[in-house]
Amino acid sequence: MLLSTWAAGAVPPREMFTDRPDITESPHSVAPGFFQVEMSFFDYELDRNGPDRLDNWVVGSINLKYGMTQNNDLQFIVNMHSRQRTSGLGGHDLASGFDDLTLRWKHTLWGNDSGRTALALIPFVTMPTHGEIGSEAWGGGMVMPFALELTDRLSLGLMAQCDLAPDLETGGTDVEWLGTICLGMDLTERWGAYTELIAVMGEDLDALFRSATGFTFALTENLVLDGGVRLGLNREAPDFGFFTGMSLRF
Repeated sequence: MLLSTWAAGAVPPREMFTDRPDITESPHSVAPGFFQVEMSFFDYELDRNGPDRLDNWVVGSINLKYGMTQNNDLQFIVNMHSRQRTSGLGGHDLASGFDDLTLRWKHTLWGNDSGRTALALIPFVTMPTHGEIGSEAWGGGMVMPFALELTDRLSLGLMAQCDLAPDLETGGTDVEWLGTICLGMDLTERWGAYTELIAVMGEDLDALFRSATGFTFALTENLVLDGGVRLGLNREAPDFGFFTGMSLRF
């Protein structure tokens, strides 16, 4: 999310920018020596295709960050508990457990402390936990987020992401692409809002398109609550989802 969360009159080492709640990541890294926890309280997603239905719940999706240098932070991402239920004419199936682990490094190329634009590179690797949820092989990729401050209250975010996803059927690797565009707005000193378009496509993946809308509320300069909804824009995309969470810096 590209919205500033600092209260009026505060003098922070750097504004707190977060990678949630939108899909579009922030190109701004965490200030050196600071920890930042971005956590989803509860995520739900529904996808229906004729008689078939998929319900996906995630509790405690956590991104733990640490500012290593002026322009670099280290991130560790995990879904503490995931639960997927598929149902249809053939009955139903339930899978739950600990999800895969993701390690990321964010390097801000420019824009952390000055200027109206910012760009970063975020290489990542995903490590399987070999449970009921998640992949059974290692994966990885690169995220490239860009931010533009349009006015004092309005910001634009663009992101391209390339995933190298393991293909268990062929034993090879599929290339998948994700692109987003996000418009964020500071409504007041504490309230923020955003709207976003999301596209995903790949070698063995039909293109899917989604939209998202959400809000943020800054309880303090270091603690922000958020929530929102996502809607599928074509048949391939999940029909509906909602989420709630928080971001904390210390």
